[in-house]
Amino acid sequence: MYPQTEQKIRDLVTNGTVPGVSYGFIRQQQTWTHYLGASELVPQKRALKAGQLYDLASLTKVVATTTLILKLQEQQRLSLNDPVQKYLPEFGDVRVTLRHLLTHTSGIIGYIPNRDQLAAPALTQALLGLKVGADFGRKVVYSDTGLIYLGWVIERLLKIPVQQALAQEVLRPLHLNTMTFTPEKARCVPASYEPAGRGLIQGIVHDPKAFVLGVHCASAGLFSDLADMLQFCRFMLGDLVISQPPISTATIANLYQDQTGFNGGRSLGWQLLTAADGHKVLYHTGFVGHFMLIDGQSHNAFVFLSNRIHPTSPNKAYLALRDQIVATYLQESK
Repeated sequence: MYPQTEQKIRDLVTNGTVPGVSYGFIRQQQTWTHYLGASELVPQKRALKAGQLYDLASLTKVVATTTLILKLQEQQRLSLNDPVQKYLPEFGDVRVTLRHLLTHTSGIIGYIPNRDQLAAPALTQALLGLKVGADFGRKVVYSDTGLIYLGWVIERLLKIPVQQALAQEVLRPLHLNTMTFTPEKARCVPASYEPAGRGLIQGIVHDPKAFVLGVHCASAGLFSDLADMLQFCRFMLGDLVISQPPISTATIANLYQDQTGFNGGRSLGWQLLTAADGHKVLYHTGFVGHFMLIDGQSHNAFVFLSNRIHPTSPNKAYLALRDQIVATYLQESK
């Protein structure tokens, strides 16, 4: 299918850069799935199997949270040009809009001392107290904060915890039946191993802020197997017949446009990459070791799930190799 891309993936496992990989391709109406290597290495080595669930980390932002924000926009329950203050009056800067949060152009900066030791109410207060710096509206600076805020916007509108809202309004309508915020531990691929801290992190979100905020966090926390991730891609490609789709084909088509106002390479929620012939492709990564690409023009998709921080992070060597795999795929899929 994509021989050079697949060789680079095999090399990741063979060289020990990652314990294992679950990956799949969609090309037109065909789908291929592959499972390589181990699901965990410590405290004991286990083989990777189909159907295991991964902590999706920041893929939560695009699969669930961005989709629900766009659904609420279609329903005219919010506008992307609304100031964040309209929904979160505790936030102190009237200039920042929901669009700025989605495109990572809000300029929100600040350091929260002892962040991971705070309880949820204190962390919430601290996050809402962050300030806006000089990059406001001029530069893309990727951050979890904007999507956490958007989760709280969803809560103010729907009056339920955001993770419940995401399951109800996005996951269930798309029949993503294994995708969940409350996974069965035994089915999960462990994220990392912290013998002096949380131990084997399996079936519980790895991200520290999401771990503290729990059901009120929309930037991470979702778990899924490969099949449901490909099912989501099928929806985004227009291949699923859904009785009540969360967002329209027109809204999906609009995602392939830069939304920063200065050609910053980001759409609403998604990053934009450029295919070999110049058209745009939707892209996003997850800290645990994932990425996904959706190419509406060529009707292709690529989902890559791994636990590159197992047994320990940061494993920065993975990042350059990941980017090589993505670049190779974009060349081979033209």
